Amino acid sequence: MSKSTKQPSVRRRQWGSERNRIPLPTVHERPSDAKIVWGRIAVVVTVTAWVLYLITTVARLIFEYGNQDFRLSLEAIFYLLVVTFLTFSALMYLVARQGALRRFRDHVRVPRAELDRHFATEHPQGMTVLVPSYAEEPSVVRKTLWSAALQEYPSLRVVLLLDDSPAPVDPYVAYRLESTRRITGEIEESLLEPSTRFADALVTFERAVAMNGRVSTESVSALAGEYRAAEQWLRDMADAEAHEDHVDTFFIDQVLKGLADDLELTASALEAAVNDRAELTSERMLELHRRLVWIFSVETETFERKKFASLSHEANKAMNLNAYIGLMGGRFREERTPDGMILRPVAAANEADRVIPNAQYLLTLDADSLLLRDYCLRLVYLLEQPDNERVAVTQTPYSSFRGAPTRIERLAGATTDLQHILHQGLTEYNATFWVGANAVIRMEALDDILEIETVGGFEISRYVQDRTVIEDTESSIDLGEHGWTLVNYPERLSYSATPPDFGSLIVQRRRWANGGLLILSKFMRQMKARRRAGDPIRMTEAMLRINYMASIAWASFGLVFLLAYPYDSRLLSPLVLVAALPYFIAQASDLKACGYKRSDIFRIYGFNLILLPVNLAGVIKSIEQSLTGKKIPFARTPKVSNRTASQLLYVIAPYGIVAFSVLTVWRNVIDQNWGNAAFAAFNAICASWAILDNIGIVNSLADVWLGLTDWMWIDRVPTPRAIAVTPTADFDWEKALYHGHAPAGTESRAS
Repeated sequence: MSKSTKQPSVRRRQWGSERNRIPLPTVHERPSDAKIVWGRIAVVVTVTAWVLYLITTVARLIFEYGNQDFRLSLEAIFYLLVVTFLTFSALMYLVARQGALRRFRDHVRVPRAELDRHFATEHPQGMTVLVPSYAEEPSVVRKTLWSAALQEYPSLRVVLLLDDSPAPVDPYVAYRLESTRRITGEIEESLLEPSTRFADALVTFERAVAMNGRVSTESVSALAGEYRAAEQWLRDMADAEAHEDHVDTFFIDQVLKGLADDLELTASALEAAVNDRAELTSERMLELHRRLVWIFSVETETFERKKFASLSHEANKAMNLNAYIGLMGGRFREERTPDGMILRPVAAANEADRVIPNAQYLLTLDADSLLLRDYCLRLVYLLEQPDNERVAVTQTPYSSFRGAPTRIERLAGATTDLQHILHQGLTEYNATFWVGANAVIRMEALDDILEIETVGGFEISRYVQDRTVIEDTESSIDLGEHGWTLVNYPERLSYSATPPDFGSLIVQRRRWANGGLLILSKFMRQMKARRRAGDPIRMTEAMLRINYMASIAWASFGLVFLLAYPYDSRLLSPLVLVAALPYFIAQASDLKACGYKRSDIFRIYGFNLILLPVNLAGVIKSIEQSLTGKKIPFARTPKVSNRTASQLLYVIAPYGIVAFSVLTVWRNVIDQNWGNAAFAAFNAICASWAILDNIGIVNSLADVWLGLTDWMWIDRVPTPRAIAVTPTADFDWEKALYHGHAPAGTESRAS
């Protein structure tokens, strides 16, 4: 039975989910001096408590009992290692947070007029926006493409990189793919009328100034009218938009109406200038006219690499991006072969079927992300400042959409907003990592890290490495090897979806846990090379980068040891709690500042407990990959309106954590080991709370049943109908001419 072409139903709102849909301010609140001072005190307390624990507990136990109790000494060393790694991660959070607070305090927003003046100069190659997409709902992709198309930037191209199979068999998948293919054309068609109008208005103004030599009052009034028309066009579009969920709310209120409000303000200012009989310079009037032209003018394209046999079909986002970037600046003739269509480079433009322009900047944007109106202008302005010539990538680490309908999406959004703060802090110490959801990249920098290999007679270009599934992190290290840096812009200008259910969260977090250990070795080699070259990496930068890449591994294994191993009660000390307390207090404060509850710190702790098996699976996969040298497929986070089923292991494991914690409580109460009993009880309560909140008993039972019975079902494969043919009918002369004779030992045995 074929699937219906009807769109999935809207997700129902859960009790306890978030109702406020107003996003956080674009510009971060300026932190007080007291907040920065308390942050410094938190760092000092954490380090001091760890040192005192080392001296007063571990060293004392080893010194007093080392000769008589070898097991206790060994336990003390391993316990110290676990506590040290976990304390180090907490310390890096506090350090990065301090860096973020300083950046928020010192940030001064560039005035609008300065941006207009800067972009009055020519940007001949412009910017290309690349939106990689695979199996996305058309409504999700459409909002993303519109947020990119309405960016104010001279010479903007928006390219949708569709990675779906070009000819799907499933009727619903085929319908969804065809709907997605049409989006870029629909956007360009919708913008044709306003872009033509504002381009004509610009030409009219230029002629008037050339004839009169000055700016007339009528010209200013006419420009105000154009801004009013642009505002009304956006408001009409906003009113016509489907409004079904919190992402729709953001798109309507912040992307469309936010831009309309901006244009309305300019129109009001121009009208006030007319009333005051003020004189505007022709230069300023030209800037304001061009602004309308740039907002509503865009070139769009849909590109599908899997239609071409000459491009890589490796199943990951990196190669989807690489396939198109490798074609930029080239001319190609489409040539049909027995293996499919290939793109053959040609020199002359009149011989080309496809010409792909080059660009000075690339903007990579995930298909579930949205940009605010001046993202491109502000980030490129930053790149083009004299002291930023070696900045390769700039981005605004994405924030979450508010008003999540499920509790787990709200909690995942809270961790996303905390990560935004940490990434801002990394920039303070030159430890920025490229976050793949959105980024503006210099093409010159990508050319420096380009690797080319020949596969099957065709050149395959790798700008973004696909060795791991966290390709953006590895590319950050590659850029550093060539002397490039990365910068996070200290504002909230980009937003991205967070997983709405436990099944999709598993896919995302397992991917995040994979690859860090593999990339760490490359960073270590870079550290040695820079030390030999006389340009050593600063200690703070090195510590932050190492923590970013490896903390999931040591935190996961460390937590397993704390949960599972019955450590001697003499190793417990209030100083361990004192060392951890500043981290939890700071994180609770950050949650409150981001519009959440301080008590969410306990929900996040339980959330991380039930994700422990997922993180361990990702880390173990990294170790397996390092031993085998094989790439693993890129698992995309599902973005669907209905629930994503969880794998059996990841549903059962959280219940196992609760059961084992309860057993540990019972065992330690009998032994009167009250410290371990209290820790195990706390874990049991937090994990149980997280299961009820984020997975649900009914969903758990459904996923367990599905996991136990799924192996019984197989997909029906149609049996091909036998057709009587003569032996010569199987001969394909086109393939024979294209491939030649089969290599020795592989000849067909058909008789």
